[in-house]
Amino acid sequence: MDYQNLVVELRDGITTVTVTRPSARNALSARTMTELCELLDGLATPLILTGAPGPAFIAGADISEMAGMTPSEGERFGRLGQSVTTALESMPAPVIACVDGYALGGGCEIALACDFVYATEKAVFGQPEVSLGLIPGFGGCVRLQQQVGPARARELIYSGRTVDADEAHRIGLVNRLFVDRDAMLAGARHMLTAIGLNSSSAVSLCKAAINAARGADVQTGLATELAAFSQAFMTPDMREGTAAFLDKRKPSFDRD
Repeated sequence: MDYQNLVVELRDGITTVTVTRPSARNALSARTMTELCELLDGLATPLILTGAPGPAFIAGADISEMAGMTPSEGERFGRLGQSVTTALESMPAPVIACVDGYALGGGCEIALACDFVYATEKAVFGQPEVSLGLIPGFGGCVRLQQQVGPARARELIYSGRTVDADEAHRIGLVNRLFVDRDAMLAGARHMLTAIGLNSSSAVSLCKAAINAARGADVQTGLATELAAFSQAFMTPDMREGTAAFLDKRKPSFDRD
């Protein structure tokens, strides 16, 4: 597809997607989210998701589009946003959000749907929807509390206040901080390359089990984990990995 608001690069088995709407601080328009949905459909490579250089990673949803929406149009817009975050969360390969600048509203929700969040020291996070008479609609009410705990999520969502990179790191919203954009993107590539040395089927099963067990009671979570554990025994990677360990050699996993 010829993307209008995305720049896509595939290098060394890693896809980098850059949301590029500099005139709107990379805000999520309906077209941008539609493009993301089409891109993510069937994508199986490790993914770095970032915004075009500037003041924002993704400043939020496009308020100029939302302002005149009817309730039914708002529901469709929210459903589209949730389709993007669900697609990111359910991708079989790991996804790293690389945040340089503002990640507000929908931008924060996009980051929350990724496996890891890497950020520069100038990153700012928040769910300020209440200041617009709105609420988070792309998954923020669900995922933020899973990430930082219900009490802290309530405080951030009810107040609409933002947190800087240091606080976001301290409360568990951000995995790692970097001095600048280049170091952050290099760090993300390094991590995805390291993960890529492992069994892709095992990583995919881990991701699915973690997502399915999140928020479940212990027994349900254990059952989910056990099902994924059993499924791993069906894969060629399990046979290769265990054989390599016993042979004292490096495994040769299928990379297709």
